[in-house]
Amino acid sequence: MIARQSFEKVQELAQQFKSVAILGPRQSGKTTLSRAAFPEKPYVSLENPDARRFALEDPRGFLQQFPNGAILDEIQRTPEILSYLQQILDEDPRRGKFVLTGSNNFLLVQSLTQSLAGRVAYLDLLPLSLAELKPLDKALDDVDTCIFQGGYPALWAEGVPAANWFPAYLRTYVERDVRTIRNLENLAAFEKTIALCAGRVGQLLNRQNIALEAGVSDKTVEAWLGILQASYIVFLLPPWFQNFNKRIVKSPKLYFYDTGLACYSLGIRRPEDLRLHPFRGALFENLMVVEMLKARLNRGERSNLFHWRDSTGNEVDVIVDKGILQKAVEIKSSQTISDTFFKGLRYWEKLSEQSGGTIVYGGDETQIRSSGLQVIPWREAGKI
Repeated sequence: MIARQSFEKVQELAQQFKSVAILGPRQSGKTTLSRAAFPEKPYVSLENPDARRFALEDPRGFLQQFPNGAILDEIQRTPEILSYLQQILDEDPRRGKFVLTGSNNFLLVQSLTQSLAGRVAYLDLLPLSLAELKPLDKALDDVDTCIFQGGYPALWAEGVPAANWFPAYLRTYVERDVRTIRNLENLAAFEKTIALCAGRVGQLLNRQNIALEAGVSDKTVEAWLGILQASYIVFLLPPWFQNFNKRIVKSPKLYFYDTGLACYSLGIRRPEDLRLHPFRGALFENLMVVEMLKARLNRGERSNLFHWRDSTGNEVDVIVDKGILQKAVEIKSSQTISDTFFKGLRYWEKLSEQSGGTIVYGGDETQIRSSGLQVIPWREAGKI
């Protein structure tokens, strides 16, 4: 098993709350983490038809099997039992009795909020971070391989080729998870929308443009983007709204939770294909942004990441909001440090009157400039 950075955090939450919900995309390692962190608890997968039928037909009898609690995997398959679970938790003072996992954020969080508010702690578990891959031999030798494979554990721990794994994953996702949320009549257009999103990683979200190319309405694309976010395929990086007497672009930027899935959706079939690919810079940026996001979620924190751009084209890739202060981060895929890297940071320093900033780039050196600006290699992005 690959050690997960959230291992201690999920155990800590179980000592503070009556239940813990581990949310994340399919195959991100939720089951492995929950069983490793709580080996004494019985495990039940609600994907199993017999277990699911029992839970739906006799929820009280199903839950009474577990007087000391259990791990209930893919709980979104039986959201009806959460109301019965509420009563059990209210009558028992013990902490961490039930551990719930789910891969459908929209349906599960909605049900949990209604039934278990105040009784459940949440932890988002995304695919493996670069920091989690670091102990693996040669895993971080090549950034293009990391972009191409992404972070799903099966590709690293089990050695399943990406060319075989992602088609099966996408088919399972579309045929099972998506149809659980919404009955799609045009699967081809939905799959095309995923590919169109992959071609726009790191760009400002333009729903109308995606709708035009997909051949569907704006409202349909808006609904589909909601599905893609709820099921951990894409996420939106919101804009930083501080005005500074400038007209600010208020559109979010679009990213994938996993660059491997983005590569597959773009038709990239080998790491070598990335070296001259026109989207390599955008995919590198995506990898760095999601690495920063994973570091926060693994600590049980909410995202404090934003982007900033004004109407004249000045921009900063990531703004880390630290309350009183904001840290600017620029992302460059080149392996050679250039003075042009610092243009955005210097503009931000002058505008915000805040010194310091970080360049994350595709090389291996660390530099601290006399101005206070620093340069760090791509492998260290999670430390920002």
